[in-house]
Amino acid sequence: MNKSIQHLFFLGLLFSSTAVFSQIKEEKLILDRQREPEVKRIEKKKTSIEAEKNYPPEEKSANPPTYDITNVPASSDFKTSLIQGEDISPKFDADYHNNYFQLGMGNYGKILADGNISTKLESGMEVGGDVHFLSTTGLKQVYAWDSNQSTANFGAYLNSYGAKGKLSVNADYGLNDYNYYGIYAITPASNIDLKQKTNRFKVNGYYDFYSNDLLNDVRLKSSFLSDHFGTKENQAEILVNLSKHGVELPSFDDVSFNADLGLNLETVKSDFDLLNKNSSQFFNATLAPKMTLFKGKSYLMIGSDFSFLNAKNSNLVLAKHGQNSKTYWFPKAELQYAAADEFKFYAGIEGGLKLNTYANLLEQNPYLVSDQELRPTETKYKFYFGLRGDIDQNIKYDFSGGFGKMNDILFFRANNLFTYDVDGNRPAYDFANTFSAVYDNGTVSEAKASVQYFPLANLSFDAELKFEKYNLDNNANIFNKPLVRASLGGKYSMLDKKLNLEAKAIFATDQTTNSFEVNNNGINPSIYLSSEDKNDKVGGFADINLSAEYKVHKKFSIFALGNNLLNTQYQTYKGYKVLGAQFLGGVRIIF
Repeated sequence: MNKSIQHLFFLGLLFSSTAVFSQIKEEKLILDRQREPEVKRIEKKKTSIEAEKNYPPEEKSANPPTYDITNVPASSDFKTSLIQGEDISPKFDADYHNNYFQLGMGNYGKILADGNISTKLESGMEVGGDVHFLSTTGLKQVYAWDSNQSTANFGAYLNSYGAKGKLSVNADYGLNDYNYYGIYAITPASNIDLKQKTNRFKVNGYYDFYSNDLLNDVRLKSSFLSDHFGTKENQAEILVNLSKHGVELPSFDDVSFNADLGLNLETVKSDFDLLNKNSSQFFNATLAPKMTLFKGKSYLMIGSDFSFLNAKNSNLVLAKHGQNSKTYWFPKAELQYAAADEFKFYAGIEGGLKLNTYANLLEQNPYLVSDQELRPTETKYKFYFGLRGDIDQNIKYDFSGGFGKMNDILFFRANNLFTYDVDGNRPAYDFANTFSAVYDNGTVSEAKASVQYFPLANLSFDAELKFEKYNLDNNANIFNKPLVRASLGGKYSMLDKKLNLEAKAIFATDQTTNSFEVNNNGINPSIYLSSEDKNDKVGGFADINLSAEYKVHKKFSIFALGNNLLNTQYQTYKGYKVLGAQFLGGVRIIF
């Protein structure tokens, strides 16, 4: 079979099988001696509080460190093609560049602009910046009112490589300008104001020591958020990791010992200026000691998380104020028995406390009303077990299951009308078109399966399946969480990597939600009447996406994207339909 026929065969394979639609966002390490590794992920051994690493090449350091190659879980995070637009721009790992700019245009008035620039100074420091903009005119043929949206991010960063470690500082501004367009209960005028806008400014600092001798790394994070309705939220966090790795135990052959101690201090203050005018302030301190014994690829890790939480909550309208302090202890342990590279059995237990911020909630559901009760979610314990491995360096898999007990499980419920008068001057959030965070205690059972397959150096497939079942103490159903999510994907490069193809499909089952039926046909026609359905359904979906990039010249390429190619305007939340089939084309310039 000649080379051209091979290209046609694998191109047909990529686009004809439903098992190849998706993309994986995790970097993959391939060690086949017969071909070049596609992407290398290199990081230090995990410490008590995880930190993403971005180590410099050895030539950038006067004292090159020693690194350990660690397994990357065979899993991926995916988002649907929301109206705000999932950007699956073709940033292929095999052809990454720091200095580039790309511009694209498509249907639904979609405009994409994306770029990055960096330079090295004489002092050895590296400075750079990036910009990202994506906008759409929305579903004009579906809704009489505005459903347009634009998002923008502007960032600047500095990296300095010293004799003992790397310093990174970055600042980022994010803007999300959109509308509460998901109206289903009443029919308003076409010129109503549904505008919502959020601004978020983040500044982060990170110092990573090359060695794991005592002080491992230090991270500082800060975030400032505001929105169109007067919400203010400030967040600050410091994380310190202490560690002593690679200690040999003379009494035990081939056994080494790691000791880690993580310290995390986090504070969040949120103030809302609408409706009940909720306000909250949290301070959480976590101490996370951990010790790990290694023998070959088998290990035993034992640790704990000790957390101290101070919480203040107030509601100005209802004149409610509360303050409490509480100390938590969470178990942490994991055992892995590596029978072979192909079969690694593992089991463990974990727990922890997560502060729920308005900024993080908006990342999950941007259609929240600007008045939220914020509580931390406590995972009292979660047992898990699984099997993972690498088969002939061509197949990577991870199958696992778990069961956990949680307090204040976060989910979203739809809001009713806030005012029941029939008039034409309702605020943007008062059309039964927003959501609020609600909490309940209960248990969660889950199962996950992830597989990656690399038949050739220029061809890869991946698949993921996740099942989550919640049993709540006070609610029959958990709202707006599907029982099953799945993704399938594939990547293929050909013509000496001049043509790069990528496919991605995501699937979800039906999800239960609450909804409202509103009418004004009662005794008083000037007042709306509403009834709530707590067992409404938002249908499942399948969303298929394709992307292609062709390198015309080493400094110039063209690309094309196709999103939601099944052309189904499914809903992510009640009333919020996504864009139909989307096509976008553009150019990328490398400099």
